[in-house]
Amino acid sequence: MQLDDAYANAAYIEGSEDYPPRWQKAAAAFRKKLGFRAQKGISYGPTDREVYDFFEPEGVSRGTVVFVHGGYWKAFAPSDWSHLAAGALSRGYAVAMIGYDLCPNVRISQITGQVARAMIDIAKRTQGSLSLAGHSAGGQLVARMTDPLVLPGDVRDRIVNIVSISPVADLTPLLQTSMNEILQLDEAEAAAESPVNMTPPHGVNVTIWVGADERPAFIEQAEQFSRVWGAKLTVVEGRHHFDIIDLLEDPESDMVKALLGIK
Repeated sequence: MQLDDAYANAAYIEGSEDYPPRWQKAAAAFRKKLGFRAQKGISYGPTDREVYDFFEPEGVSRGTVVFVHGGYWKAFAPSDWSHLAAGALSRGYAVAMIGYDLCPNVRISQITGQVARAMIDIAKRTQGSLSLAGHSAGGQLVARMTDPLVLPGDVRDRIVNIVSISPVADLTPLLQTSMNEILQLDEAEAAAESPVNMTPPHGVNVTIWVGADERPAFIEQAEQFSRVWGAKLTVVEGRHHFDIIDLLEDPESDMVKALLGIK
């Protein structure tokens, strides 16, 4: 299809095939190290993939960070990313990592609904602020949580920070990719699920992050999202689509500070 190459990440990252097993190994080691503070596979819905992992900090939590993974809505699970909770946990925040059913078994609009239901469940078991981080497809999903038609007001009002990392903020171009055989997007759903078509939220600190070494389409997506929402855009030198998320592991990174509202 016309835009297949524009949205092909792995083909332009050296050693791309090594990243998924590396992530899984790091995630498993991180959970083992946490011991009882790591709760895996908490159910929030009827399907096997409607689960989230929950990591508790030492002492009383200062708030909760929610991470939503990417994979073009068709790959990965929350247990692949546990190690990315390290930065927020080190600063005293609980971290929840949401799973969801994958295309083509569901549509993207249904995934939005699943993430919202997980958010509601997470809100019930926590107190204080909610800060959201999402990567790639997850960057789209966390932005959708600010839609008044998606989340109830009492949960939405607790969201104080959103970090959208390498987001797909405009889904319309994906109609011109062969992956749409799996995503099954039509023009109406692509428009409705695109954050660039949403009204920007009030009272939420939104920052958008993208690697300088990413595909041009992702940099353009981030720039468009930033313009429409009036959100700060950070282009990180020397980072590509697969390693920009490593910044979430570092409690001193600017990304973690933005996620937690630290000046």
